[in-house]
Order: sequence, then C-alpha cells, then structure tokens
Amino acid sequence: MKRRRRPDEETTYWLSYSDMMAGLLLIFVLIIAFTMLHSKMQYDEKETELYGKEQELMVQATELEEERGIVATQRTKLDEQEKKLNSQEEALAEQGEKIAIQEETLREQHELLDKLEAVMSEQQQKLDDIIGVRTELVEALRKEFDDSELKVSVDEKTGAITFDASILFDYNKTVLKDSGKRFLAEFLPKYADVLLSPRYRDHISEIVIEGHTDTEGDYLFNLELSQKRALSVAKYCLDDDSDILSADQLGALKEIVSATGRSYSNPVYDDRGEVDMEASRRVEFLFRLKDEEMIREMMEILSEEQQTGR
Repeated sequence: MKRRRRPDEETTYWLSYSDMMAGLLLIFVLIIAFTMLHSKMQYDEKETELYGKEQELMVQATELEEERGIVATQRTKLDEQEKKLNSQEEALAEQGEKIAIQEETLREQHELLDKLEAVMSEQQQKLDDIIGVRTELVEALRKEFDDSELKVSVDEKTGAITFDASILFDYNKTVLKDSGKRFLAEFLPKYADVLLSPRYRDHISEIVIEGHTDTEGDYLFNLELSQKRALSVAKYCLDDDSDILSADQLGALKEIVSATGRSYSNPVYDDRGEVDMEASRRVEFLFRLKDEEMIREMMEILSEEQQTGR
C-alpha cells in the first residue's frame, strides 16, 4: 500500500522552489544592474571622449581657419608676385626688343663706321698728297722771294704772302699808288711763275686777294675799305692792257683769282698781345689747292662721327 504524502512535505517543496526562483531573479537583477552600470560608465566615457574630440575638432577647425587665412594671404602675395613677374616679363620683352633694335643700329653704325674709315683713309692719303704739294709750293715761293728785294713774308705753313698796305695805298685810300703798281709789277710775275708752273698749276683751285685794316673806326667802313683795296689790287693784276704777265698767265689767273675784304676781323698782335695797327693794315695773297677744303671738312666730319660712334 502506498504511503500518503503529508501536507507539510508538499509545502516545503514549493517553498524551496520559490526561494530558488527568487535567488535567480535577484541574480538577474544584479546582472542587469551591473550591465546598466557598466553601460552607463561606458556611455560617460564615450561622452567624455566625444566632448574631447569635439574640443579637439574645434581647435583643429580654428587652426584650419588660421591656415586658410595664411594660405589666402600667401595666395594674394603669390598673385601679386605673379603680376610683378608678368610685368617684368613684359618689360624684359620690351627691353629685349629695344636691345635688338640697338644691336641692329649698332651693327649699322659699325658698318657705316667701317665705310667712313675707308673713306677717311682714302681722303687722308689725298690730304697727305696735298700737304706734300703745299709744302713744296711754300718752299718754292720762299726761295723765289728770298732772292728778290721785295719785302714780303711767306707763311711757312699756309704759303700766304703778306705785305704792308702802306706799300700800295695811302692811309684810308683805295687807289693804288705808283709805288704800289711798281711793287705789284715786280711781285706778280714771280708769284705767277711759281703757282702757274707745270708742277703746281693743276693743283691750284683758287688765289684769294684779301684786304685787312686796323681796328680803328667803324667795322663796316673798314669792311668797305678792305674790299675796295683788294679789288683795286685784283683789277691791276688782271688788267687786259697790262704787260706784266703773259696772255696765258693772265687767262689762267682770271679763272682762279678772287678778291675779298676782311675789315679788322683778323688783326695782327704784337709781343705784348696788343693790336699792331700798322701790321694789321695789309694785303695778303693766299692760294687754295683743289679738293683741299672739301677734304678738310670731310676729315672733320669723319673725326666727329668717329668720336660719337665710339
């Protein structure tokens, strides 16, 4: 026969089961509480970390903004430098064009200078030849008149022959004196024999008779006086009725003789630097060689061109 369970035994069983369930529930609660606490701690840590990240991002944003400002400033400077470089490049290009033009001009000037130097060399040779002829001619005149009793002076450099106006004219007069005519009658053949000789005739381009006065009185009065005196001498020397020259000499002189007055523009000074009134009143016979003036002008021009070109 089975034994019946007693009522207190069944109650004891259910009490033990309830305690166990209560214990499990407490454990679950504790686990959940611990989990929530752990999660809360992790959340707080993450929030703190996030806040730190936000602060760091703000700092980085500030730094980035500053960097942007620096970059913008540098970009502005670079733009300005680029503009300057562009301006400099344009200036260099213009300067390059100018240099090219200057080089071309310089090349042309060098070519011109070479041509001028060649011309100058040629003209220098001609001038040397002319100087040689002049030197010979001056020496021939000097010898011719050194042997005569005529009181004339021959300039050693130019060959100009000078004699006092008092020999030819009275004071302030323009009509030749008889003594002046005799003087010219003796002087002119000797002068013509030298200048119109076969050795020099082809080299003579002009014979100039110049009248000069002292510095006393009005310039224009002296100019007229000097011109009339020079003309009086020329008329006597070139008179068709004169027999002091041959027809051939007379014809040759008419082609090359000219007369001019210089007033007192070229006075003679004494050793003290004062005007020698008597010596200033004079008549001069000068000669010019063919191409001489042209060559001298050419030499002066070439000399100036050479100095400015270099």
